[in-house]
Amino acid sequence: MKPAARRKARILALQAVYSWQLSGNAIADIEQQMLIENDVTKIDVEYFKDLSRGVAINHKQLDEAVSPHLTRPFNELDQVERAILRLSSYELKFREDVPYKVAINEGIELAKIFGAEDSHKFVNGVLDKAVKHLRK
Repeated sequence: MKPAARRKARILALQAVYSWQLSGNAIADIEQQMLIENDVTKIDVEYFKDLSRGVAINHKQLDEAVSPHLTRPFNELDQVERAILRLSSYELKFREDVPYKVAINEGIELAKIFGAEDSHKFVNGVLDKAVKHLRK
């Protein structure tokens, strides 16, 4: 699958995780809705499902892994930053086929697109520190 298809999968997964965080709905229902509402011909659908389900299943473990590198409690983070950190942390911990620099860079890019003005700097700083604990 092309890198562009994975990037699109990450964008869709970020939106699914964000929706899941806010609504508390089942991640499978959110995924299904996202796949219906979007043109998935250029998206790595399996990667999208792995990311969104992986974050939902492992979110407590992922939150614990990044929390020591935050300046405030995890639950006080902006919802977008929270979703990005969870998604990137999942890739770092569970997707060893993705080089750690790629996972971090993709998180930064997501923050530039969806986050607040300097969100990408925050995400970069946290992931740079957390990578040592997430990727052995």
